[in-house]
Amino acid sequence: MPAEDHHAAVTTEGVSVSLETNDTKTRSHSKRKMTLGLHDIGVDLLRACAAEFIGCFFLILICVGSANSRVLLSLSTSTGTLHLQPLYYLGISMSFGIGIGGIVHILADASGGHVNPAVSLALFLDRRISFVGMIFYMIAQFCGGFAGAGVLYGLGNHGADDVKSIYGGNAYDESFLNWGQALVFEIFGTMFLVLTVLATINESRRHAPSYLQPFAIGLAILVMHIWLIPYTNCAINPVRGVVWNVVIGQAGEQSLVFLFGPLIGGALAVPIFHFILNPSQA
Repeated sequence: MPAEDHHAAVTTEGVSVSLETNDTKTRSHSKRKMTLGLHDIGVDLLRACAAEFIGCFFLILICVGSANSRVLLSLSTSTGTLHLQPLYYLGISMSFGIGIGGIVHILADASGGHVNPAVSLALFLDRRISFVGMIFYMIAQFCGGFAGAGVLYGLGNHGADDVKSIYGGNAYDESFLNWGQALVFEIFGTMFLVLTVLATINESRRHAPSYLQPFAIGLAILVMHIWLIPYTNCAINPVRGVVWNVVIGQAGEQSLVFLFGPLIGGALAVPIFHFILNPSQA
């Protein structure tokens, strides 16, 4: 596949696709074909995977790292009360929204900036990337996430008695939610994100690739965090929902919710978008 034919359109907790050709990107959903994509294996795919690795590395290091109990403690000790606690959660939401928007903007030309296996799955189902491309992206995303989590754990001096100083792990209070409710929260949160992604890369809207596309995605992520932090701490991304819990030794049955919930939400968003929100291109 000639390099000059590659297209990196912005999409999410990611972006569209760097393995999409100029011919393919102009076709409607019904005219695109789902492919295995063995021909995609090569230098361009490896470069795109390296970009996804870097993106998920910074996602965990910076965004998850912003959920730091030291900030919450400083708010408490400076005021003698926890009435400023909502500012802490708003700050985390802004870190994820603005941070991921920036990551998407950085990676757009190299990989499309998916930075989320749920987005890669959705774009495969939308026939924008091949099956091989999706698998390679997912592997790179998880590897980058684990690398970022390892560095965050090391730099934060998190000893055996201090693993909770970074509150970035995903969990839900089982006295408040059951696994089904938590799963539905993650499905709907990820669905909203992926619908935003599909809308920003919708060719029929004739959007010119610009910083406004990652900005829209970042805003969607910010709003989802404001909504979901009180319930599940907001994963909407299997990498974000699993790797930090694994590194700090807190992975368990709940982690399955944060692994599969976003994937289900991303998959469901594709038919909803094409048959309800964008029927002319279905």
